[in-house]
Amino acid sequence: MSGGRKPRSVANPLESAITTPSERILRECHNLYIDSENGLVKIASHLGLQLLPPRKKIIVMIMGNHSAGKSSFINWYVEEHIQKTGVAIETQGFTFITSGRKRESLTALCKRTLNIVEKLSDKVADKLRFYLSKADEAGRETDRQRVMMQIVQELCRRPGLNKCGFEMPTIYIPNPQKLSRCVNQIDGVCQTIEKTINQAVQKTLDQLEKDCDLISSTIDSKLAQDRADLSFNSSVRLHSFLCGALGILLPCLSILSFIVNTLSPEELQELLGEGLAKALWLSTGVVVFLWDWIPEDGQILFVIIFGALCYFFLCLAKYFARQGNRTLTKKEKRTLTEYSDYVQDVVKAKKGKLYEEYLAQCAAEYDF
Repeated sequence: MSGGRKPRSVANPLESAITTPSERILRECHNLYIDSENGLVKIASHLGLQLLPPRKKIIVMIMGNHSAGKSSFINWYVEEHIQKTGVAIETQGFTFITSGRKRESLTALCKRTLNIVEKLSDKVADKLRFYLSKADEAGRETDRQRVMMQIVQELCRRPGLNKCGFEMPTIYIPNPQKLSRCVNQIDGVCQTIEKTINQAVQKTLDQLEKDCDLISSTIDSKLAQDRADLSFNSSVRLHSFLCGALGILLPCLSILSFIVNTLSPEELQELLGEGLAKALWLSTGVVVFLWDWIPEDGQILFVIIFGALCYFFLCLAKYFARQGNRTLTKKEKRTLTEYSDYVQDVVKAKKGKLYEEYLAQCAAEYDF
């Protein structure tokens, strides 16, 4: 396409750039979250939880005024010529550098640098570090002290940047052909970045452990709640059955008693046999006796009350039938069990190996 910018080729492509244990740990932790089949984000969404995958990379913002040496420091740190350098304004925006690729965004003028720094200080003051770059070009030590005083005076004018214990180490790009007596603390910048990366790795591993425990506890609580719902449903079904049986059997028994009472014992024995006829005659005889015991002027009221009672039992049966809770299907319980096994056997085991690699890396750096 005409007018398009030709992408810059890099010496360290993305595949080979991820070589350090910290970068690999962050990448693998990120993949455990975003995996399309068994990612923690997908599992959590099925459980009604919301998890955020950790970042694969650590973002370090480098800000400074015109010709402060920002691009030179970036090129020196990544060991590639990515940013243009020179006395003229080569960079007029924020540049995101991620493994050899870059994109421009958030265009800003250099005169707004302190305004942006002040806004950042209001929210993330603990993450800001100030450095005096190109310290070897400031002349003698008195000149550097004069520059430092001017910077401090400018910062003191802004309430958001006026703070006690202010530190501004001097840094510059080391050049073997140009020796300088100025103290170069650029290694401290690298150590600060490495410390931030190590803290991010440890925080990511700890968060991975917490998210695994959260998913496991949620699955256990869902399975326990399902067992409680099954027990509750069995109880309400029993109550519904008993109330429905009373609402149906009582009127049927009453009607059957009056029908049996119209037959003689001999006729009943011929129809049902001697044993069954005798048992039926005795059971229905109780109902007939109670009916005869009720005065004739109160029998109509008794029928109304008896019918209302049977209707009440049927309503209770319908009420109990609606009280059952939804339970998990066999497929859902099997899926939850598989999720729990995957988190415990795969993710936590992977986390343990990554943590061992992280500790081995820390031990190696300490020995070095």
